[in-house]
Amino acid sequence: MGGIDTVYLTTARRDTILNRVVNNSQSLDTTFAALADPTRRAILAQLASGMSTVTRLAEPFDISLPAVSKHLRVLEDAGLLVRQKDGRVHRCTLDPEPMTRAAEWIGEMRRFWQSQFDALAAYLERTKEESWPPSRHNPKAPRS
Repeated sequence: MGGIDTVYLTTARRDTILNRVVNNSQSLDTTFAALADPTRRAILAQLASGMSTVTRLAEPFDISLPAVSKHLRVLEDAGLLVRQKDGRVHRCTLDPEPMTRAAEWIGEMRRFWQSQFDALAAYLERTKEESWPPSRHNPKAPRS
């Protein structure tokens, strides 16, 4: 049997990235799930300009106040929103920490994959010089 050369494009750093992915996966899952909804993203965009009441956050949406409260609960559970009660008034503020962690994770993945693509490009460049253009001579084996 002809041997197949195995070329590993990854380095030992892969384990470090994998460990970080596993360790952060639940909080990242919660963050990305909360950010997946356009209404919740719009609420976060409003909160980026500062503290707001639940009533004020609900104004731009054509949904009920209880529906907005459910969205706020998802954001709160994900750690993206901090709610404070002042009597009957609920004030909300943005906590950017989960988004910062998500952005860091995305940055790690970008660096990881960029290094993979760089290694692949280097490998292809090396093998192109060794085997390009391919040989057109392809002798047929005699038939028995």
